[in-house]
Amino acid sequence: MNRREALTTLASMGMALKTAEGQPGGMIYRTLGKTGEKVSAIGVGGAHAGQAATPDLSTRIIRTAIDHGINFMDNCWDYGQGECERRMGVALGDGYRQKVFLMTKFDGRTKQSTARQIDESLQRLQTDHVDLMQLHETARLDDADVFFAPGGPLEAVQDAKKAGKIRYIGFTGHKDPFVHLRMLEVAAQHNFHFDACQLPLNLLDYHFRSFAHQVVPKLVEQGIAVLGMKPLADGTIPANRIATATECLHYAMNLPTSVVITGMDTMERLDQALEAARTFRPLTEQELTRLVTKTKAAAMTGKYEGFKTGYRYDQTYFHPQWMGLV
Repeated sequence: MNRREALTTLASMGMALKTAEGQPGGMIYRTLGKTGEKVSAIGVGGAHAGQAATPDLSTRIIRTAIDHGINFMDNCWDYGQGECERRMGVALGDGYRQKVFLMTKFDGRTKQSTARQIDESLQRLQTDHVDLMQLHETARLDDADVFFAPGGPLEAVQDAKKAGKIRYIGFTGHKDPFVHLRMLEVAAQHNFHFDACQLPLNLLDYHFRSFAHQVVPKLVEQGIAVLGMKPLADGTIPANRIATATECLHYAMNLPTSVVITGMDTMERLDQALEAARTFRPLTEQELTRLVTKTKAAAMTGKYEGFKTGYRYDQTYFHPQWMGLV
């Protein structure tokens, strides 16, 4: 796919989705793949919200987000060694749990370790079920084989679904589009359909090891919900004045994403996300061209997307015991 084709494809996919589901002047709600669930176009990143300066601030951020229409909550079994889930569990008390679509992730690569982590997550989140459970850090080419192997994570996830502990199943990763594509390929071989897939979508990704170009069209084709993450590339894009935070969020929302998950560790960052949702309009091809043109030079080496090029973001690399394989 050449540059012109890519621009046209991304613009058309985004325009069709937003024209149908955008709600100017307020929060935007979109359909989560084939599930029929309605989720806010902006989601609360559990790692950042759970590591705000104080537990009380975490609660304030999460509840204020919900009060302003954000209903998608992201988290993971390993964030903050469990503290992020614990804080979210507290914040979702007093009736807030019933107002959200709650997602978390597990690191297990065996049936036993996965089952244990699912139960620990439910306990920390103070709920009897999560709406979406996802395999975390799909970063290795054999992760797909491990997930579907006898005695692997899928067996635990399916058992949990039958028991009413989870409703939908997905996978996440931020390393390389090829790893995501292989997961989809192996899933097809097992006649398995993922409900959601989480992947990094930002203005730099457009140019470098692009999930937007290589993976998103496959997800849309298969009806798998697109969960965008790292829209600001962990803050490196605005910090280096490559583009503004609002431009980053608008770009990610302009893709056929069900939700764009973004970090909110302060009230100011929450306000920034809410304002981006309020002011969003589908980007024209000319606007999209301007954004990707001005970010190209910064993108080409991968310098600002360290989650693709290094190991610092790969917690299972530093803690292999979490996978249950050692």
